[in-house]
Amino acid sequence: MKPFLAAIQFLTCAPVPQCWGGGERGLAASVPFFPIVGLLIGLLAAALDQVLSRAFPPLLASLFTVLSLAAVSGAFHLDGLADTADGFLSARSRERMLEIMRDSRTGPMGAWAIVSIVSIKWAAVASVAPAARWGSVLLMPMAGRCALVIGMTPIPYARPEGGLASLFCERRSWGRAAWSLLVLGAAGFWALGEAGLIAAAACLAATLLFALYCHRKIGGFTGDTLGAGCEMAEAIPPLVAIAWGGGRAVL
Repeated sequence: MKPFLAAIQFLTCAPVPQCWGGGERGLAASVPFFPIVGLLIGLLAAALDQVLSRAFPPLLASLFTVLSLAAVSGAFHLDGLADTADGFLSARSRERMLEIMRDSRTGPMGAWAIVSIVSIKWAAVASVAPAARWGSVLLMPMAGRCALVIGMTPIPYARPEGGLASLFCERRSWGRAAWSLLVLGAAGFWALGEAGLIAAAACLAATLLFALYCHRKIGGFTGDTLGAGCEMAEAIPPLVAIAWGGGRAVL
């Protein structure tokens, strides 16, 4: 039970007492529960989106839904995206990139990345047809949390001095990555049919490609790059639903 509670503590702002999660040991063992936490977030987000869609026009309801997905983690993963963009787009050495990514201040590239991903999600959710909207919103946080598991699997941790995300290196495995993909694929097929399976495959491909890019840039992953991968993966389900024929005009 402690690893599950540790996953909730790490991935959300839920007021779970620290002692319930089992500390660093519980956090290290929490990775298999990331997709489950993503599913719980997705169910809540999809239910909220249904309420918002009945109260507001599509564009406004979609914006509130996307902002709620960021708020559930305290914009934790958006911060990682911003730090990753500031470092990777700085055209500096590997060591300097890692220093920039550790800086808590957000630079212009980080701000651009945040605005870009929020805009893409907003436009995508607003453009999904009503029949596919519920399933797309449900899968968004699932895709992001599964990307966390998959993104840490093929490459090493990049910081020699260690960090919070290095805890996950102790028990990472392709089996856990396969479990995450299986959960995402099953939920995707239930929510969107064939489009959900394609979304799961696209999430896998995009996450692995981004992991290889991180390896080339800084020699591995950090907590920031995992957050960046999570944010980018969240945009995939509604984009796939639209491409599969589940889009509509909103203007």
